[in-house]
Amino acid sequence: MQKIRADEFGGGGGEVVWDLLAAEEPMEIRVGCGPVDRRSVRTIGVTMRTPGHDDELAVGFLLGERIITSPEQIDEVAREEPEDAGRSIDRIVRVDLKPGVEVDLDRFARSVLTNSSCGVCGTATLRALNLDGCRPNPGHGPVVDAEVIHRLPEALIDRQLVFNRTGGLHAAALVDAEGGLIAVREDIGRHNTVDKLVGARAIGTLDGPAGGAGAEAAILFVSGRAGFEIVQKAVTAAIPIVSAVGAPSSLAVEVAEAFGLTLLGFVGPERFNVYSGPWRIRVGPGRPAPNPTHRD
Repeated sequence: MQKIRADEFGGGGGEVVWDLLAAEEPMEIRVGCGPVDRRSVRTIGVTMRTPGHDDELAVGFLLGERIITSPEQIDEVAREEPEDAGRSIDRIVRVDLKPGVEVDLDRFARSVLTNSSCGVCGTATLRALNLDGCRPNPGHGPVVDAEVIHRLPEALIDRQLVFNRTGGLHAAALVDAEGGLIAVREDIGRHNTVDKLVGARAIGTLDGPAGGAGAEAAILFVSGRAGFEIVQKAVTAAIPIVSAVGAPSSLAVEVAEAFGLTLLGFVGPERFNVYSGPWRIRVGPGRPAPNPTHRD
């Protein structure tokens, strides 16, 4: 967080106050790969993010973009110092892969700048997901009570520590089938919050009260809308249920249906919509699962 002077105007006039702002800074992600005697290092991208959990963000990004397919392919995650002391990007995270891991870095031969509101463009198609080897999620469990879904917004806001002081961050949570929070991450970018969670699960740094790394994530809950790339990241991370405070996009619904995910939107204490995979939601004893676009 950064403290800055601001002019505050109310009904009785204005005054100079100190305000807290969420930080937004660039981070470069590099990948080291190849045989032991011929290692090469490639810059994969530069992402705008809120500092913190940078190792998780780098690993989650690589998994989400299918540059790697398993955390077992990682040898080490380390911070690097810039070669040029005067350069504008002073945070570099390097992910070194094991010598036997082969990756197609030519897809990222161009310099990629990822801003905090949008993920990497170019691979974001249903065809690309199929080519990257993602498989449909089997059409069974976990089954989650509707009341668990209704409680998600309040549970998340209680853990959004920086948002509660600045009002300037998105958040995402991994939740088990009983509604226990496994972990929460905040960031200026919606996609970054999910990458941080996926990366944390991959490298074993989950820290939630529901069991951390030992708990099974059933639900990904995001504080904004459910766009295509949020669902894409859930597909690559094998998370069966995606729920959001806001609306999904048409492509997000298409991807969720194609890969067997349950997709929920407009989640709140009184309602939510089910856009795909209704069989994973239990709305009450003796009541059938909701149809798509059902409002509970």
